[in-house]
Amino acid sequence: MTSTPTQQLSDAGVSIWLDDLSRNRLETGTLQKLIDEKNVVGVTTNPSIFHAAITAGTDYDATIAAKAAEGATVEETIFEITTTDVADACDLFAPIAKATNGVDGRVSIEVDPRLAWDTAGTIAEAKHLYAKVNKDNVHIKIPATLEGLEAITATLAEGISVNVTLIFSLQRYRAVINAFQSGLEQAKENGHDLSKIHSVASFFVSRVDTEIDKRLDAIGTDEAKALKGKAGVANARLAYQVYEELFSTERWNVLAEAGALPQRPLWASTGVKDPAYPDTLYVTELVAAGVVNTMPEKTLDATFDHGVVTGDTISGTYEEANGVLDALEKLGVSYNDVVALLESEGLEKFVASWKELLADVEGALATARKAS
Repeated sequence: MTSTPTQQLSDAGVSIWLDDLSRNRLETGTLQKLIDEKNVVGVTTNPSIFHAAITAGTDYDATIAAKAAEGATVEETIFEITTTDVADACDLFAPIAKATNGVDGRVSIEVDPRLAWDTAGTIAEAKHLYAKVNKDNVHIKIPATLEGLEAITATLAEGISVNVTLIFSLQRYRAVINAFQSGLEQAKENGHDLSKIHSVASFFVSRVDTEIDKRLDAIGTDEAKALKGKAGVANARLAYQVYEELFSTERWNVLAEAGALPQRPLWASTGVKDPAYPDTLYVTELVAAGVVNTMPEKTLDATFDHGVVTGDTISGTYEEANGVLDALEKLGVSYNDVVALLESEGLEKFVASWKELLADVEGALATARKAS
C-alpha cells in the first residue's frame, strides 16, 4: 500500500494542523476522521474561524439561550463558547499530545484581537484564557505586534504555551524568537519545567504573494510578471533560515540543556488565493523537518488528493530566495512597506471579524431573551 501525501508530509517532519474548529466538527466526528485519515495532529483557530462557526447553523443556540437566561454579557457568552470548543478539542487531541510529549496535539485560541496593541491587556487575557480552558495542550495565540512581543515573553514566563501569530517580516520574526527565548529564561528563573512549555511562530505565506503580485501587475513588465507567486515561499524559506540560525546559538544551547524545546515555525495562510497557482503550492514547497503547516480543509483535501511530496524543499534554497526578494526591491516593490501593510491589514481583519461576532451574538442573546 502506498502512503498518502499527508503521511509523506508527516514522515518528512511536517506536522499537519487544521486551520478550523467548530462544535459541528467535534460532535459529528469529522475532526476525528481528519485525525484518523489525513494525519491532522493539531488545530488552530482565529476570530474569523469562530465568527464563521458560531453564525452558521444552530449548534450554539442552546448555549446562547442558557447564557441569555443567566443575564450574561455578549463577551461572557463568546468567551464561554470559544473556550468550551477549544477545551473539547484539547481532549480530542490529548492522546496525540501524550504520544508526542506535548509537541503536537495542540489547539490554539487567540486573545481578543482588539488587545493587539495593549501589552498588559494581552497578558491578562492570555492568563484568563489559559485558566478557563485548563488543558495542558492549549496554545494561547498572541499577535506579533511590537506591543505583543513583551506579552509573549511575560506569558511564556508564567509557563503558558504560546502560538505567536501574524508574523510577516523576517526582522519581526527575529524579534519573536528573542521574545520566546527571553520568556523561557524567565520561566526557568520562575521555577517552571521548560520541557512543558511549547511554542510555534505563525509565519503567514499566501497574503505576501497576494499583495506583492498586485504590485507586480501594476508594474506590468515581463520581468515583474516572472516574479509573481514567488515571494511568499521565498519569505517563508528565509524564515526557516533564521530559525536554523537562532536555534543553534550558545544562548539557545543553555536553554536546551535545561529541557527547552525550540519554537517551531508554523506556515499559516497556506490556502492558495490565486487559481493560477497549484493549490498545494504553500505545502509542498515548504517541507522541512520540525515545521507545522496549518491548512484550511480545502488545502488539506487537495494535498491528500494530489500533493506531490518530494522531501525537504527548503534546505539549500536560501540563495535563490534572497534573489527573489532582491529582484523585487530592484523593481521598486518595498519589502518593508508590504510587511507593515500586511500586519495592519491582518489585525484589522481579525478585529472586524470579532466585532461582527459580537454584533451577531448580541442579536442572538436579545432574541433568546425575548423568547424566554
